[in-house]
Amino acid sequence: MKEDIYTYLEKFEEQTKQRFCDLHKLIYESTSSNIDEKLWAKLPSFYVNDNFVRLIPFKDHINIVAKSVVFHKDELLGYKITPKGMLQIFHNQQVPCELLKTIFRESFE
Repeated sequence: MKEDIYTYLEKFEEQTKQRFCDLHKLIYESTSSNIDEKLWAKLPSFYVNDNFVRLIPFKDHINIVAKSVVFHKDELLGYKITPKGMLQIFHNQQVPCELLKTIFRESFE
């Protein structure tokens, strides 16, 4: 993880940091393409060419911004999807790892 993203995460509780790291790992497992990590508008963002995934940590959940979330909403029935299409995964919820890898891969294409 790039230094600026590590610095950004320092203000969060351990549980949020761990959840972020788990999702970060899934992003890298989803593609063999080179990923460019940077803060965009102060938000951790991961780019493959012009396509991106964003992980936005909060105290009790992490929002995932990925263009293909909306195509999988029927598989994400137990999770909240905001009106803007962000997937919210609360810390007390299971991370749907394989589905997220698919979402990340499709979002980077």
